[in-house]
Amino acid sequence: MSKTKTDRTKVPVGQALDPEVISFRAQFDERSPLDEIVREGARRMLQTAVDAEVDAFVAMHADRTDEHGRRLVVKNGSLPERDILTGAGAIPVTQGRVRDNDPDREKRVAFSPSVLPSYLRKTKAIEELIPWLYLKGISTGDFNEALQSLVGERAAGLSPNVVCRLKDQWCSEYDDWSKRDLSNKQYVYIWADGIHAKLRLEDDANKKQCLLVLMGATPEGQKELIAVLDGYRESEQSWCELLVDLKQRGLQLSPKVAVGDGALGFWAAIRKVFPETREQRCWVHKTANVLNKMPKSVQPKAKGDLHEIWQAETKDDANKAFDKFIEKYGAKYAAACDCLKKDRDELLTFYDFPAEHWSHLRTTNPIESTFATIRLRHRKTKGSGTRRASLAMMFKLAQSASKKWRRLNCHEKITLVIEGRSFKDGIMQDDIAA
Repeated sequence: MSKTKTDRTKVPVGQALDPEVISFRAQFDERSPLDEIVREGARRMLQTAVDAEVDAFVAMHADRTDEHGRRLVVKNGSLPERDILTGAGAIPVTQGRVRDNDPDREKRVAFSPSVLPSYLRKTKAIEELIPWLYLKGISTGDFNEALQSLVGERAAGLSPNVVCRLKDQWCSEYDDWSKRDLSNKQYVYIWADGIHAKLRLEDDANKKQCLLVLMGATPEGQKELIAVLDGYRESEQSWCELLVDLKQRGLQLSPKVAVGDGALGFWAAIRKVFPETREQRCWVHKTANVLNKMPKSVQPKAKGDLHEIWQAETKDDANKAFDKFIEKYGAKYAAACDCLKKDRDELLTFYDFPAEHWSHLRTTNPIESTFATIRLRHRKTKGSGTRRASLAMMFKLAQSASKKWRRLNCHEKITLVIEGRSFKDGIMQDDIAA
């Protein structure tokens, strides 16, 4: 099968292009009038701000004069024009040169602009765009094309080598973050999960590595990433190391509820480190595990029956739906029913907490939805290289995603949970007594 070639054919010098070809290319090569207006407006505003800062600096030192009454700090021409890469495209800016003519070199002052720092070539938004593109699956070889499509042809200076340098920077940021003090932190709810990804790790002993992720909800209802650590599968020892490290860094108060799948390693570890924390099994994982033990022809109906359990209004209704499922499928699909029965109490823990929080407590979706992108990245690159690079990628991805994390529903009720107030079927018992 022949491949279609999309590269433009080179035209010999002096040969005229067909007018229709010129018109067609113009649709892609030229910016729209609106883009040009936005870019010109941004250029004028930035240039005005830069000029005003230079003038203010010179005026601030107007009292400094020589023996002839001439100012020592003066504006002397301009620095070479430079392009600042912004979301509106490349903006050319000229900065005035400031000179201090004081004969005493030790008394001279240097102008340090705040609007346009020295050596700035791209705005912070563009700096954040690079890791975002990388983590979303753009390979380093495609960076030039992707960035030029977004911010113009002058983005060519952002070569793939920039990403390699950024990865080293991410690793340093992750090291600092993983050692931060947690003595002033409290997490009311936590979500735990293991992210399995194919890594090109350093040795054969690390082939079964798993990235352990822990997220939490603060007393203000904000979701935060607590820890990202690599471990051997999801073993008890690996989870113990993670939880003990949190305690050593100051996290002393036990979470009220921990949400996770059926991985025995995590539950064994949290019972040792935070024995007061209650356990809630993830219904999404449990549903998948149960259905995997049933024929595909039965799965749609069985899935609906499972939904009847965790969507019940009260715990009593959930238990009735639970018993109904066991009675209905127990004879033919004993393995599926045993998988469901063994975590019965832990699957229904959420009924003892505010009803507004049920949607958050029934699943580890806060982790699953956030880190789904990391799997895309690994499929694109066939792995991240080393365990250190993978940890750094997870950390940066969470930083990017955390800006869109929303508070828990009715977050003010978290205070009641912290106070130890009693809830039944999602309703505080004091309210019923009143």
